[in-house]
Amino acid sequence: MQDLKYIELKTRPEPTATVIWLHGLGASGHDFEPVVPELGLPEDAAVRFIFPHAPNLPVTINGGMTMPAWYDIKAMDIDRVVDTEQLMGSAEAVGRLIDLEIQRGIPADQIIIAGFSQGGAVAYELGLSYPKRLAGVLALSTYFATAKTIKLSEANADIPISVYHGTFDPVVPESLGVRSVETLKAMGFNPTYQTFPMDHSVCLEEVLEIGRFIQKHVL
Repeated sequence: MQDLKYIELKTRPEPTATVIWLHGLGASGHDFEPVVPELGLPEDAAVRFIFPHAPNLPVTINGGMTMPAWYDIKAMDIDRVVDTEQLMGSAEAVGRLIDLEIQRGIPADQIIIAGFSQGGAVAYELGLSYPKRLAGVLALSTYFATAKTIKLSEANADIPISVYHGTFDPVVPESLGVRSVETLKAMGFNPTYQTFPMDHSVCLEEVLEIGRFIQKHVL
């Protein structure tokens, strides 16, 4: 996959940490841009936020319509039949953004990968397989699509993972969030899991929890 275009925001000059945040199907990097001021980060926190734009791909479940997508979804059954090769290609492309941040002076263990819905599936694949130790994974209203094929990294064997889900989500049912947590635990990870009374979206309480995660692991 070609290099991704992205939006970049800095809370202060000379960042000491980075959050790479992946949007969901049909959205763009602008989707979570307005969230940054709502995270409740300390005034002196110097964090760079990277919001990549997914490439435009035909999506089978939407009648083959071309739209921003990290990978094709071929069927919407409970197991989510997805194009694993495209998902892994997206993870590799986002991984190059991690490499770029390291080149810019941000240590790998000061980089958090966050993702919503499709973006969360990519975040799982990348965060658990990246060869250098990362600061954490934030999985928002998502599912672990590559649990059966992922090649886990020893460097991230105990990476902090926080999973958030809406109890009224009609797009990615909460059962998929629960299954992801169970799978992660079976693999030896220790994820935290929180639910919120919302649909397939984010809410202020969740955003504040994300801010606390960022503060705990990179500030």
